[in-house]
Formats: sequence, C-alpha cells, structure tokens
Amino acid sequence: EAARVPPPQVSSLTMDPMANICTNFGEVGQAFITHYYQVFDNDRTQLGSLYKDEVSMLNFEHNPGRPGQFKGTAQILEKLTNLPFRKVQHQVVTIDCQPTPGGGVLVVVCGNLLVDDEQMPQKFSQVFQLLPSGTGSFYIFNDIFRLNVG
Repeated sequence: EAARVPPPQVSSLTMDPMANICTNFGEVGQAFITHYYQVFDNDRTQLGSLYKDEVSMLNFEHNPGRPGQFKGTAQILEKLTNLPFRKVQHQVVTIDCQPTPGGGVLVVVCGNLLVDDEQMPQKFSQVFQLLPSGTGSFYIFNDIFRLNVG
C-alpha cells in the first residue's frame, strides 16, 4: 500500500505579493537614483546611511574568479571608498523601476561612467532593491554593479 503523503502546509505568514505595494515606485526610484549618484560622485564616504548594517549586500563585479560580494555597511563602504579612482561621474541613460512586495522598489540603471580624466566613458549597469526603512524612507537591501564590457 502506498504511503499517504499529507497535503503541503501553507503558512499563514505567506506574503501576499500585492500587499503593501509602493504605488509611487517610479518617483521613489528616480529620486533615489538622483540622490545616490550625486552623493557617490561628490563624496562616496557619505553613502553609509543609504545601506543598513549587517543586512545590505553589494555585488561589485562579482564572479568565482574574482570575488566581489560584500555584506553590511562597513564592508560595502570599505569597497566603495577604496575604488582605484579619484574623480567619478555617473551619467544615467535609463532607469527602470518596479514595485516589489512589502513596499520595496526594484531599480535598474544603465549608464556611462567617467573616471578621473578619461574621455571615453565605460558602460555600466546597476540594480538596487530598495526596502522601506520604517521611518518614511528607503534603504538599499541589494546592490549589484557591473561594467558592461564586450
């Protein structure tokens, strides 16, 4: 006789994907990107308040041959403040935003990056998962950065 398998239990804590949707996700994403790159380009040591201690994660050109994954504000700031250039300018070409469950916002950016005195910009893409901080603002939960080469 075949064993009887009980039906799967569904937790009452299952998140309703439509619960707490950020309805002004486009405005939030646009405002965040403007602020983030302004701070990054002028004084990236001041980016710490946009991340959350021990929670936020950054992948910076991460791959198995060259690990680039950082967790928590301290590790992220250490990476960003020790990048090998003095001056930087982000030129945003496109911003795509979508709402995520729990009031979050997913932001995808493509653009040009000018470092130091280079005249030829490098292409980059960056993805941010923003989550509500509980105080009316957002923090960066996930940050993924890639230079687009090839």
